Amino acid sequence: MNTQAQRSVIPIYTSRGDADAFLVYPYLFDRLGEWIGWVTADRQVYSVLGFFVGVLTAEPRITRKRFTATLKLHRTPPARPPRLLIPATIPLAPLMGDLHFGVIDVLLEEPERLHTLDAGELQQDLD
Repeated sequence: MNTQAQRSVIPIYTSRGDADAFLVYPYLFDRLGEWIGWVTADRQVYSVLGFFVGVLTAEPRITRKRFTATLKLHRTPPARPPRLLIPATIPLAPLMGDLHFGVIDVLLEEPERLHTLDAGELQQDLD
């Protein structure tokens, strides 16, 4: 039996209440079931290329400071997981508080930070 099927799928919402990502700890997937990042034990979110993206809040949504003087160090990504079968039904988003001016919703304002392995502007050129 697939180990992912045994683990719970947690929808990650935007501030608008849309489920735009899914967490099967530690992996994050997009709405098509493609791997887009991972979450550390201390709730830090990284892209598939190992770049810091933000923090997973308890609501759950992914946020980060709007203005950052330095970003966290690059981390080595875990092994690529198999594609996720997205659940047919998704719970409604919980009520979420407003974000302070200095904090952004990554999935809403900077979704390009979480991309698949074959996409993204930080990907190395094949030439």
